[in-house]
Amino acid sequence: MTTNQPPSIPAAAARVPSAGGGAPDARAPRGSARARLIAAAHATVRKQGYSATTVDQICAAAGVTKGAFFHHFASKEDLAVAAAEGWTDRARPMFELPPHVRLEDPLDRLLGHIDFRLSMLDGPTEDYTCFVGTMVQEAYATNDRIRAACEASINAYCQALTPDIQAAIDIHGVPDDITALGLAQHVQSVLQGAFVLAKTTNDPAIARGTVTHLKRYVRMLFGAGGTP
Repeated sequence: MTTNQPPSIPAAAARVPSAGGGAPDARAPRGSARARLIAAAHATVRKQGYSATTVDQICAAAGVTKGAFFHHFASKEDLAVAAAEGWTDRARPMFELPPHVRLEDPLDRLLGHIDFRLSMLDGPTEDYTCFVGTMVQEAYATNDRIRAACEASINAYCQALTPDIQAAIDIHGVPDDITALGLAQHVQSVLQGAFVLAKTTNDPAIARGTVTHLKRYVRMLFGAGGTP
């Protein structure tokens, strides 16, 4: 992709149900119990982890009854899977709305995306860390449904970064062993690692430093290309 249009979300991500459930084009109303439960799961799990989060706590955060919970979800596991899918939907605006998606050079768009992620690293840890990254660290070996849902969400993010990275490679060039998907996965890995480091200090400063190093690495990888 060499135009200044925003990168498209991959087909796999486009099929992910919205946070409200149902088909991608049939979003649940913003105030629906299902949507509120998913949003509450995102907030609560990011703050205290999946295992420590109870159905009662999610219901309280969502402002719905336990009966409403079980009307929409058969179990906490079912909510976790739906919330992982909803997390992908929640991430889509990062590839559609920020000003950097209109930049002509795809490398500038990639660097702008990294700057955008850097700008998000502020405030309480649970406000900027990743729901699926938090949940998969606990559930990867004990619940394959949750692991797979988290994998799909993380992979959708990488796939969404890939078109601009490939376009930047085509224009600026990189070493032969670098692939667009591999670099997208590296970006995701640095972000997830930055979240873990921030949790160790309960301070986003260390995460900001790590993501700043990521931007330096990307610029050096492309021969300091892009707009200074």
